[in-house]
Amino acid sequence: MSIFEPVEGTLVVVPSLSLPQDELRRITGVRSYEERLLFLLLTLREPGVKVIYLSSAPIDPDIIDYYFSFLPDPDDAAKRLTLITLDDPWSQPLTRNLLSRPDAMEQLRSAIDGDAWLVPFVLSELEEELASSLNVPLYGPATSLSYYGSKSGAREVGHEAGVPMPRGFGDLRTEVEIEEAMDAVPGDRVIVKLNDGYSGLGNVIVDKGDRSLTSFSAAGETWASYIAKIQERGAVVEEYIEHRPLYYPSALACITPGGDARVVATHDQILGGDSGQVYQGCTFPAAEEYRADVGASAARIATALAERGVVGVFGMDFFALKADAGYAALLCEINLRIGGTTHPFGAAMLTTGAAYDAATGLLMSGNQPKFYTATDNCASVSLRGRTPGEIVRTAERLGVGFDPERRTGNVFHLLGAVPEHGKLGFTSIGNSREEADELHALTRRLYCGR
Repeated sequence: MSIFEPVEGTLVVVPSLSLPQDELRRITGVRSYEERLLFLLLTLREPGVKVIYLSSAPIDPDIIDYYFSFLPDPDDAAKRLTLITLDDPWSQPLTRNLLSRPDAMEQLRSAIDGDAWLVPFVLSELEEELASSLNVPLYGPATSLSYYGSKSGAREVGHEAGVPMPRGFGDLRTEVEIEEAMDAVPGDRVIVKLNDGYSGLGNVIVDKGDRSLTSFSAAGETWASYIAKIQERGAVVEEYIEHRPLYYPSALACITPGGDARVVATHDQILGGDSGQVYQGCTFPAAEEYRADVGASAARIATALAERGVVGVFGMDFFALKADAGYAALLCEINLRIGGTTHPFGAAMLTTGAAYDAATGLLMSGNQPKFYTATDNCASVSLRGRTPGEIVRTAERLGVGFDPERRTGNVFHLLGAVPEHGKLGFTSIGNSREEADELHALTRRLYCGR
């Protein structure tokens, strides 16, 4: 069973951002991130699949029609889709609000017919309570295993799997422990990471010789406020990798309820923001120089997690640097949840009909490899006030839409963030690395002006 290729049953998609709300509020248009899992509507291509999709606010009908346009029979797909909105975008997270709404819960129960499983964006105690109430199994790691998705837990799993990591210390809770760890880690700078930081926003780069040069990833953060978060959530201290050039590959893995663990993709992440640590997008596949090393390390980690009982889709982030005998890949963190590379991979796989070839690390549509470049952060004031339908029609008019014959082009997401925030995401698919990059650059110029 895989969310990328189900053949029957009902996917109950709960894209609740059940994560630290203080960090999420720093992300522009974050409520629209609930729409990142809309790529799962493409699974309605299979006539035996139904989808129930929940959201905090109504989803523009043009967005639904856009995803249906990729399907061979949109009318039939529409009959197998149930949209349930709470019409309350400010009561976050979605799952907590849903559990407090008997009317919505009854609507959800009534919509579930036959075999179903609940697909959460992130799995917390709220999603476990929801699944229990619905008597529907969860496609995700139990909260009793959530430690292994923390920064400290990742170090433990990495050690067990024999995967190289930066030197450092985990399970730190006090300012004294942080200070001692920073003194013990070699180098002039260290990086401190909250156990449950999201999108790099829980990271701090500390200059050991001059604390005034401390760089917080989250705007408005202070050392006092950050220490309070460490005491509540725990942290790790690691050496700051000064080596340049430094690359940021990641791997996407899937563990089925039967315990089958496999790597399904590798990516190079695009990071940015003031600290240079915030996720902006990705390219597929990871560079050939270290792709196999990343894939092999990810497979060992996935196996170790499967032995612990983890189920679902999750990501692993790495550093890659040039070494004497080639490239070395170091484990950075494990994210036991659907992440920023999941929806680009799902969109590319489901629109092209491609399959991942573990031997080469390529996504193959027949004999044709597929490449893509994706972003969540195409933003422009000129986009504000425009509608999702306008964005899609403009793409078709300018020749940057999707070509169903070549199975190349753009697949848009975050369309709901366009009217208010002028923010857009898209995955640019090509038959070569160059084609994907050129299409992506052209689309950015057309929509973002750069």
